[in-house]
Amino acid sequence: MRFVETWIPATLVSTRDLAPAIREFLIRPDQFDGSAYPVGSHINVSVTIDGQPETRSYSLVGEASPQGFRIAVRRAEDSRGGSRYMWQLAPGARLDITRPSSLLAVDWTRQNYCLIAGGIGITPIISAAQALARRGAAVTLHYAVRGRADAAYLDELSSLLGDRLVVHASDEGKRLDLDSLFAALPKGTLTLFCGPMRMLDAARHAWIGAGHPLPDLRYETFGSSGTLPTETFRVRLKGSGVELEIPRERSMLDVLNASGFEVIADCKRGECGLCAIDVVEVDGEIDHRDVFFSDHQKQSNQKICACVSRARGTITVDTLLRADAV
Repeated sequence: MRFVETWIPATLVSTRDLAPAIREFLIRPDQFDGSAYPVGSHINVSVTIDGQPETRSYSLVGEASPQGFRIAVRRAEDSRGGSRYMWQLAPGARLDITRPSSLLAVDWTRQNYCLIAGGIGITPIISAAQALARRGAAVTLHYAVRGRADAAYLDELSSLLGDRLVVHASDEGKRLDLDSLFAALPKGTLTLFCGPMRMLDAARHAWIGAGHPLPDLRYETFGSSGTLPTETFRVRLKGSGVELEIPRERSMLDVLNASGFEVIADCKRGECGLCAIDVVEVDGEIDHRDVFFSDHQKQSNQKICACVSRARGTITVDTLLRADAV
């Protein structure tokens, strides 16, 4: 498996508010040497939600620092409870975290780089901006936010990039036009993206429409992002007579495994497809929050990634027929 989780104890050193709904957390592992980690790295954090142990994944902000790991968490009411848990922590709190890992491969030999962040998606992009700026690369960062007051790390990025930072603030009438942006990019530009699922879908369509090769669009995901509100739904298990409730705070993967219907998984971020299971019937609507399946596969509703995807209503699944899910 690509994601080997090594859990280590750590302490929350400090917090600071970056925007009305974004808070930064400085976390220092007990045995910490400040070693460098790859661009786009994230850590998993053990959280407690409604008395149940859960895991949440957060991107590391910036390159390695001797002070510890920095993450930024957006307080989202329409979340599964991770942000509420993190926001109630005070400095000195003890945490269990994993070591950093990343799947965001960067080709450092390109002539041009385009970075795109939507809202809290700026967090994994900062380390890429720092690394590229340090190398003297031709890089531009497009930062899409509702308003400048919501833009975390804006001063830091302005100092780093100068006029190579372009802020697209909706309240200023400067929305990001992905079609125009990608059409103007030189061929061979490597683009790194992180944002909500709707924005990622739009980016992929615009990228292909501009004639760029899809592998040159690389992205970091956050699996809490979907097209439907996060709400409770139900899952029926084919041939078992069992119907399970998936509360808004827990994933389908966690509930299935806790109920004895084992589903293998790896990334738990909707990227690898290992946890994909067959969908037999849909009485409602599926909210595919993965980046593993194609648009056509998502529209067919034949499979669902149990780690991040959700639904409205009730779906019937078969956990045993997964031969072609990977």
